Amino acid sequence: MDIKLEKKKGIPHKYIPYIIGGCFILGTLLWLAFGNFASTLKVEKRGLSIGDVKREQFNDYARMDGQVEPINMVQLSPEEGGIVMAKVVDEGARVRKGDVLVRLSNSNLDLQILNAESELAEKQNLLRNTQISMEQEKLTNKNDKLQLDLDVVRKYRTYQQQAKLYKEQLNSREDYLQAKEDYELVFKKHKLIAQRLRQDSLYRLTQVNQMEENLANMRKNVLLIRERKEHLNICSQIDGEVGLLDVELGQNINSGEKIGQINDLSDYKVEASIDEHYIDRVRPGLKATFDREGKLYGLRVRKVYPEVREGKFKIDFVFTGERPNNIRSGQTYYIDLQLGQSEPAVIIPKGTFFSVTGGNWIFVLDKSGNKAYRRKIRIGRQNPDYYEVLEGLEPGEKVIVSGYEAYKDNNVLILQ
Repeated sequence: MDIKLEKKKGIPHKYIPYIIGGCFILGTLLWLAFGNFASTLKVEKRGLSIGDVKREQFNDYARMDGQVEPINMVQLSPEEGGIVMAKVVDEGARVRKGDVLVRLSNSNLDLQILNAESELAEKQNLLRNTQISMEQEKLTNKNDKLQLDLDVVRKYRTYQQQAKLYKEQLNSREDYLQAKEDYELVFKKHKLIAQRLRQDSLYRLTQVNQMEENLANMRKNVLLIRERKEHLNICSQIDGEVGLLDVELGQNINSGEKIGQINDLSDYKVEASIDEHYIDRVRPGLKATFDREGKLYGLRVRKVYPEVREGKFKIDFVFTGERPNNIRSGQTYYIDLQLGQSEPAVIIPKGTFFSVTGGNWIFVLDKSGNKAYRRKIRIGRQNPDYYEVLEGLEPGEKVIVSGYEAYKDNNVLILQ
């Protein structure tokens, strides 16, 4: 008797290996199609700048452009304000110390001078009248003293006579006592007037000295006001060239207002701006050079300005040797500032990649030159031509130094 066999449900065992293999291949294809695509980018090789990693002497210097300026500039600011009556010189004129540049007028200052002179004359008259009055009083006191001197002599003589008569009992006791009292009174008055004369003399001396001191101060005040009038003539403080003179006839100039400057042409300096990257390395005394018509000239850092503006700070250079023959204010020199000694180092050419990576990573080509891989590096010093590489690269390798703006977060570049 035949027995009916039922078909088993499910996938036959013989097909399972094929299914697993297919899933593996499919997963691999999906990873290649999507996962690897996210970190790989195809780029045109022709548009890239590729540099060699080399070990050579690294020249530690910075290059910048500087402008020639006078060694010193003196600001013109009037001590006294006023109306411009005359502009004696123009910009660019050569002047000597003390030359008048601008003449001002100030009617209020003229009035102050008149008032001060009038007050001085009044004080002089007052002192004169006081001295006359004191002299008259002094004469009166002397006259009174002379009279008392005479009275003392007479009263004393009368007292002596009355004393003798009283002793011989030739007069009354009352006459004797009266003569004695008269003498003692006039003697006391004589002492008082002598004391008053001494005090009056000291008082007059003190008062006159004080008035004369006040008078001397007033004379000084008048002289100072007259000197203020002289300041209405604005003069040059040094020998030099008028670099700026911003005034017009009839213009009202305030005291202390800047109206121009005088350039000291006895020597020159060079002003330059340099990237703030170097702010900790630039200091006074560093040496620099520039080429002018095929000849090198030496400079030295004179001053470093601490303020940073728009990513740069200013420094001043002075010449250490001869100056160019045709040197003029406003000329531009291209300066190489020596920051340190030259020494062997691993270097790569400078490029725009730095603005994106900050020197933290770079694309390195493989041996075939058809792919570039992202690699971490560490950049040290830099000069106008090269970066010093402290870590991450070896001599003989090649790197992409052009801009990375289009590469985003890709780790591998395929060069076509």
